[in-house]
Amino acid sequence: MPDFPKPGILFYDITTLLRDPIGFRESLDSLATPFANESIDLVVGVESRGFIFGAAVADRLGAGFVPIRKPNKLPSTTIQMSYELEYGEGSLEIHDDAIDKGQKVLIVDDLLATGGTAQAAVQLIKKLGGIVQGVIFLIELEGLKGRSKLLDEKIVSILKY
Repeated sequence: MPDFPKPGILFYDITTLLRDPIGFRESLDSLATPFANESIDLVVGVESRGFIFGAAVADRLGAGFVPIRKPNKLPSTTIQMSYELEYGEGSLEIHDDAIDKGQKVLIVDDLLATGGTAQAAVQLIKKLGGIVQGVIFLIELEGLKGRSKLLDEKIVSILKY
Protein backbone atom coordinates (compact mmCIF):
# COMPACT_ATOMS: atom_id res chain seq x y z
CA MET A 1 0.00 0.00 0.00
CA PRO A 2 1.83 3.12 -1.19
CA ASP A 3 2.02 6.21 1.02
CA PHE A 4 0.85 4.48 4.21
CA PRO A 5 1.14 5.47 7.04
CA LYS A 6 2.65 8.60 5.47
CA PRO A 7 3.83 9.76 2.04
CA GLY A 8 6.83 7.91 0.66
CA ILE A 9 6.31 4.71 2.67
CA LEU A 10 5.37 1.48 0.91
CA PHE A 11 3.40 -0.55 3.49
CA TYR A 12 3.28 -4.34 3.18
CA ASP A 13 -0.24 -5.38 4.21
CA ILE A 14 -0.57 -8.89 5.63
CA THR A 15 -4.31 -8.90 6.32
CA THR A 16 -5.05 -10.99 3.24
CA LEU A 17 -2.58 -13.61 4.46
CA LEU A 18 -4.13 -13.62 7.94
CA ARG A 19 -7.61 -14.32 6.61
CA ASP A 20 -6.42 -17.28 4.53
CA PRO A 21 -6.38 -20.34 6.86
CA ILE A 22 -3.85 -22.32 4.83
CA GLY A 23 -1.51 -19.40 4.23
CA PHE A 24 -1.72 -18.30 7.86
CA ARG A 25 -0.99 -21.84 9.13
CA GLU A 26 1.94 -22.24 6.74
CA SER A 27 3.33 -18.86 7.83
CA LEU A 28 3.18 -19.87 11.49
CA ASP A 29 4.80 -23.22 10.77
CA SER A 30 7.57 -21.47 8.81
CA LEU A 31 8.20 -19.10 11.72
CA ALA A 32 8.29 -21.81 14.38
CA THR A 33 10.24 -24.56 12.59
CA PRO A 34 13.74 -22.95 12.66
CA PHE A 35 13.58 -22.82 16.47
CA ALA A 36 11.74 -26.08 17.18
CA ASN A 37 14.77 -27.75 18.80
CA GLU A 38 16.16 -24.77 20.74
CA SER A 39 14.25 -25.10 24.05
CA ILE A 40 12.81 -21.58 23.84
CA ASP A 41 11.40 -20.41 27.19
CA LEU A 42 9.62 -17.28 25.98
CA VAL A 43 8.51 -15.80 22.70
CA VAL A 44 8.38 -12.03 22.63
CA GLY A 45 5.95 -10.45 20.18
CA VAL A 46 6.44 -6.84 19.16
CA GLU A 47 3.35 -4.64 18.94
CA SER A 48 1.19 -5.07 17.10
CA ARG A 49 1.42 -7.66 14.36
CA GLY A 50 4.13 -9.46 16.31
CA PHE A 51 1.37 -10.35 18.78
CA ILE A 52 -0.54 -12.22 16.08
CA PHE A 53 2.41 -14.33 15.04
CA GLY A 54 4.30 -14.46 18.33
CA ALA A 55 1.53 -15.95 20.46
CA ALA A 56 0.89 -18.72 17.93
CA VAL A 57 4.61 -19.44 17.56
CA ALA A 58 4.91 -19.62 21.36
CA ASP A 59 2.13 -22.20 21.40
CA ARG A 60 3.86 -24.28 18.71
CA LEU A 61 7.17 -24.14 20.63
CA GLY A 62 5.65 -24.88 24.05
CA ALA A 63 6.88 -21.50 25.30
CA GLY A 64 5.35 -18.60 27.17
CA PHE A 65 4.46 -15.35 25.44
CA VAL A 66 5.52 -11.82 26.41
CA PRO A 67 4.31 -8.67 24.65
CA ILE A 68 6.54 -5.69 23.95
CA ARG A 69 4.30 -2.66 23.58
CA LYS A 70 4.24 0.99 22.77
CA PRO A 71 4.49 3.29 25.84
CA ASN A 72 1.74 3.42 28.45
CA LYS A 73 -0.04 0.25 27.29
CA LEU A 74 1.22 -2.18 29.95
CA PRO A 75 -0.37 -2.09 33.42
CA SER A 76 2.66 -2.76 35.65
CA THR A 77 6.11 -1.23 35.98
CA THR A 78 8.13 -1.26 32.76
CA ILE A 79 11.47 -0.49 31.20
CA GLN A 80 11.59 1.48 27.95
CA MET A 81 13.84 1.74 24.90
CA SER A 82 13.63 4.36 22.13
CA TYR A 83 14.51 3.75 18.48
CA GLU A 84 14.25 5.25 15.00
CA LEU A 85 11.77 4.09 12.38
CA GLU A 86 11.97 4.58 8.64
CA TYR A 87 9.27 7.24 9.10
CA GLY A 88 9.99 8.73 12.55
CA GLU A 89 10.83 7.73 16.10
CA GLY A 90 9.27 5.32 18.55
CA SER A 91 9.61 3.68 21.94
CA LEU A 92 8.88 0.21 23.25
CA GLU A 93 8.20 -1.06 26.76
CA ILE A 94 8.23 -4.41 28.51
CA HIS A 95 7.22 -5.31 32.05
CA ASP A 96 10.32 -5.17 34.22
CA ASP A 97 9.60 -8.68 35.55
CA ALA A 98 8.61 -10.30 32.22
CA ILE A 99 11.86 -12.19 31.67
CA ASP A 100 13.99 -14.02 34.21
CA LYS A 101 17.76 -13.94 33.97
CA GLY A 102 18.99 -16.71 31.69
CA GLN A 103 15.69 -17.45 29.97
CA LYS A 104 15.98 -18.28 26.27
CA VAL A 105 13.94 -15.80 24.25
CA LEU A 106 12.81 -15.70 20.62
CA ILE A 107 11.65 -12.38 19.19
CA VAL A 108 8.89 -12.55 16.56
CA ASP A 109 7.67 -9.71 14.37
CA ASP A 110 6.04 -9.45 10.98
CA LEU A 111 8.55 -7.15 9.28
CA LEU A 112 12.25 -6.29 9.32
CA ALA A 113 12.70 -2.90 7.70
CA THR A 114 15.34 -0.53 9.11
CA GLY A 115 15.87 -2.72 12.18
CA GLY A 116 15.21 -0.11 14.85
CA THR A 117 12.22 -1.86 16.39
CA ALA A 118 13.98 -5.23 16.52
CA GLN A 119 17.14 -3.67 17.93
CA ALA A 120 15.13 -2.03 20.72
CA ALA A 121 13.42 -5.35 21.50
CA VAL A 122 16.80 -7.13 21.70
CA GLN A 123 18.13 -4.43 24.04
CA LEU A 124 15.09 -4.70 26.33
CA ILE A 125 15.42 -8.48 26.59
CA LYS A 126 19.13 -8.32 27.32
CA LYS A 127 18.62 -5.57 29.89
CA LEU A 128 16.34 -7.96 31.79
CA GLY A 129 18.93 -10.75 31.57
CA GLY A 130 17.27 -12.80 28.84
CA ILE A 131 19.28 -14.68 26.22
CA VAL A 132 18.16 -13.82 22.70
CA GLN A 133 18.11 -17.10 20.76
CA GLY A 134 16.98 -15.42 17.58
CA VAL A 135 14.88 -12.83 15.86
CA ILE A 136 12.42 -14.05 13.24
CA PHE A 137 10.36 -12.11 10.72
CA LEU A 138 7.71 -13.04 8.21
CA ILE A 139 9.00 -10.38 5.78
CA GLU A 140 12.38 -8.71 5.35
CA LEU A 141 12.86 -5.62 3.20
CA GLU A 142 16.49 -6.25 2.28
CA GLY A 143 17.10 -2.83 0.72
CA LEU A 144 16.57 -1.11 4.08
CA LYS A 145 19.46 -3.08 5.63
CA GLY A 146 17.79 -3.78 8.97
CA ARG A 147 20.13 -6.73 9.58
CA SER A 148 22.96 -4.27 10.09
CA LYS A 149 21.45 -3.32 13.48
CA LEU A 150 21.28 -6.96 14.57
CA LEU A 151 24.77 -8.19 13.70
CA ASP A 152 25.20 -10.33 16.82
CA GLU A 153 21.80 -12.06 16.50
CA LYS A 154 20.55 -15.12 14.65
CA ILE A 155 18.08 -13.68 12.14
CA VAL A 156 15.56 -15.66 10.14
CA SER A 157 13.19 -14.11 7.62
CA ILE A 158 10.66 -16.16 5.67
CA LEU A 159 10.03 -13.81 2.71
CA LYS A 160 12.62 -11.38 1.38
CA TYR A 161 11.90 -8.43 -0.85
